Amino acid sequence: MSKESRKLLAVIRIRGTVDVPPDVEHTLRLLRLVRKFHCVIIDNRPSYMGMLRKVKDWVTWGEITPETLAILLRRRGRLTGNERLTDEHVKKLGYESIEDFAKAVFEGKAKLSDIPGLKPVFRLAPPSGGFKGSIKKQYGAGGELGYRGEAINELIKRMA
Repeated sequence: MSKESRKLLAVIRIRGTVDVPPDVEHTLRLLRLVRKFHCVIIDNRPSYMGMLRKVKDWVTWGEITPETLAILLRRRGRLTGNERLTDEHVKKLGYESIEDFAKAVFEGKAKLSDIPGLKPVFRLAPPSGGFKGSIKKQYGAGGELGYRGEAINELIKRMA
């Protein structure tokens, strides 16, 4: 996949663990979304897109911007031992700040896994102001689930 067509997607689990079919639960586990309000950053390769179609009734996703990725890393990025991610950790990799590192990740020059010990899951809070729609309907039908495009950035800022 060329770097031009590569997009970073933020995936957030919206619904809980009760009454989830076993195959969907397995797919959520493969995506590392084992709890409500967990968020992962993935790219848009076809295998991930198939997984997202399977779990569309439990998660929401969309294209994340570099600014939102920097906010997510700064506020919710954790290292092993539940230590916060700081500018000092990314300076060891040669970047000035978390914002510069987020831009490099977006441009494909770096990966989140380059930071040693960074946990791949971001634990978010419920959105301030609550959800705007039902968590049982798709985003296009006035709900919160499924693909939401650039609107994921506003949701992440309310949850981070």
